[in-house]
Amino acid sequence: MREWRVSTPLSEETVRGMRVGDLVWLSGRVVTARDQAHRRALDLASSGGELPVDLSGIAVYHCGPIARREGEVWRIYGFGPTTSARMEPMEAEFLRTFGVRMIVGKGGMGGRTADALAEVGAVYAAFTGGASVLATDSVERVISVNWLDLGIPEALWEVEVRDLGPLIVAMDSVGGNLYREVASHAAERMGRLLG
Repeated sequence: MREWRVSTPLSEETVRGMRVGDLVWLSGRVVTARDQAHRRALDLASSGGELPVDLSGIAVYHCGPIARREGEVWRIYGFGPTTSARMEPMEAEFLRTFGVRMIVGKGGMGGRTADALAEVGAVYAAFTGGASVLATDSVERVISVNWLDLGIPEALWEVEVRDLGPLIVAMDSVGGNLYREVASHAAERMGRLLG
């Protein structure tokens, strides 16, 4: 296991060096995107439009922040991960279209995303559910918020973080998949117990 302290934008070379089980502390620009933001971004790209933020080389966080506007400034009061599996139908295309280098979320993703991670040179990093306070403490400032018409949790939040983590590389760019390993190990043990 290796420990990484990295900042966005992330290079393909750096990300391709990460392996399942590595710990990551992430700093720099992170953009949140849940279901509706994924759909809108892909629809916009397919019609030749441009996103309001550049996703190339950054981390996209599956998160619906709890935020409040205080005067001219947005403050984040909750920054925990949401379940990533909901984005599985869109994530492979999202990775290929926008040049994202890291997805952060909880619960893992499926085979199509795993294939895209290997193809484009990206990783899926898990953040512990229920540790929103830890994630919130990493937020330095809100850079921008876009698509508020989708609602605060679904909007596209561009946030500067310092040492977001610890994140665990759960799916890497060379086929490593912590979720698949755990499932295989559990099936093997179950077979021994029942056999």
